Amino acid sequence: MDFLTIIQVLDSTVRLATPLLLACLAGLYSERAGIFDIGLEGKMLMAAFFSAAVAAVSGSVWLGLLAGIGSSLVLSGLHGLASITFRGNQLISGVAINFLAAGMTVLIAQDWFKQGGRTPSLFAGGRFEPIEFPFAEAVSGVPILGPVYSELLSGHSILVYIAFLAVPGTWWVLYRTRFGLRLRAVGENPAAVDTAGVSVVGLRYAAVAICGVLCGIAGAYLATALQAGFVKDMTAGRGFIALAALIFAKWRPWQAMWACLLFGLLQAVALRFQNIDLGGVVIPVQVMDALPYILTVVILAGFVGKAIPPRAGGEPYVKER
Repeated sequence: MDFLTIIQVLDSTVRLATPLLLACLAGLYSERAGIFDIGLEGKMLMAAFFSAAVAAVSGSVWLGLLAGIGSSLVLSGLHGLASITFRGNQLISGVAINFLAAGMTVLIAQDWFKQGGRTPSLFAGGRFEPIEFPFAEAVSGVPILGPVYSELLSGHSILVYIAFLAVPGTWWVLYRTRFGLRLRAVGENPAAVDTAGVSVVGLRYAAVAICGVLCGIAGAYLATALQAGFVKDMTAGRGFIALAALIFAKWRPWQAMWACLLFGLLQAVALRFQNIDLGGVVIPVQVMDALPYILTVVILAGFVGKAIPPRAGGEPYVKER
């Protein structure tokens, strides 16, 4: 494998890891506040549909992005209402959101566009265009550094850069601000936070809202940057892979980024190298496609170690009278 091929694989890794990273950070905020959310998949799927639909109708990718974030926030509000206000089972609420999104997106798409549950293909104006860094073309011929700068770092959509900037941003919010301290505390001991005069309900709703925004951006990225429109079940389990990455990272932002890049690398390798011949034994393309999901099971089964979630996670808070 030559150096240029490695750069191309890493470039695909960054693109494929972006929705995983956004969804993983979304789950990080929610679960750090004590609200388990397995509905990341559903939020991403709903956001992907509405972002593509609105971008196709309006011709504006930014309106599509806002529509995707808005639809994801609606589902986050439903999850918060069920889990926080009515103190329902958080896992059941997340499953319900996944089923709701899977059914509603196809139903609305078929009724709206009459294209078998798809949206029309997006063209210029309806998609996020790649951003070229200064002098990227001029330095592309420089050995090693040129391809890294022009191919790997440059040429991504703005949502890719937002996703990776969100990692240090999340670290700073969680570990260097009063809001982050309270958010982490409400996931460990909500009674102590309540005793200090801080609203547990308010903090948890804030975390769920941040989760909705990030899932909205992840879904919009899938439909308006990584691809050019919405198709049925286009998230393809990315929400669950993001949850696996979150557990693998033990609910820490920097480790979450590396875990998502690992999953993205496997997807990139599966797309790049198909029907690999190893000593006369040809590995079918189906095995390569299944690699990210196999890794998910293997990592969670034996390589995570002792991953301890927030102590109050999954438990509704009942204020003592």
